[in-house]
This record gives sequence, C-alpha cells and structure tokens, in this order.
Amino acid sequence: MTTSLGTLVFCAPCGNLLDPPVSSSELTCEMCGYVTTDTGTKSVTTTSNPRAFPSSLRLKKSALQALAAEDLQTGAEINQACPECGNEKMWFYTLQIRSADEGATVFYRCEACGHRFNTNN
Repeated sequence: MTTSLGTLVFCAPCGNLLDPPVSSSELTCEMCGYVTTDTGTKSVTTTSNPRAFPSSLRLKKSALQALAAEDLQTGAEINQACPECGNEKMWFYTLQIRSADEGATVFYRCEACGHRFNTNN
C-alpha cells in the first residue's frame, strides 16, 4: 500500500519519498526495500458549482451590459490654460506608469484644440 500525492509517491511502511521508475513499472524504497507498482501517475479532476462560492459581484453580472456616454468619460475637468490655444479649461486623468514609489503621470487634453501633453508628479 502506498500513499500518493500528485505525482509524488511515498513508501507506506517508512514514509520515504520514492524515486520515479527508470525502466520498470516498479518502485523500490531505498530505505526499507518495499516494492510497489504504484507509480503515482494519477489524474484528479475537480469541478465546483459557481453557486458554491456566492458573490455579490457575480449576482450583478449579466450577459449584456450597456454603457451610457457619461460612463465612457474617464477624465476630470481642471482650470488650467492650454499652452497651445490659451483655453482656460482642460481635461486630465492620471496613470501609475512608473514604479509604485514614484508619482503618477498626469495626462492633459484641451477640449478646444485637442492639444495633449503630460507631466510626471
């Protein structure tokens, strides 16, 4: 009798990890000499029912999600003059594109002329 865990096979009498078979289909324990034909080549497949792990997000999920135009707007408006046209209002958003211990990058867009630029904080 052996105990298998994945592809590892352990000797039942002494608990030693058995080496994989080289040429035969038998495994021999180097510690106690126990011989087994269990090579540990087993396949275990498990499945779980999605309802086994309830989630408030999963309950809200639907097959089709509709987005409104305002949902697509990811920027915020700021009172800053555009360097190209002088318009006083610009849109901006930030992204962390460098390492976490450095500041975020701010991306600006002028709604009047479409000029874009960025700054690193």
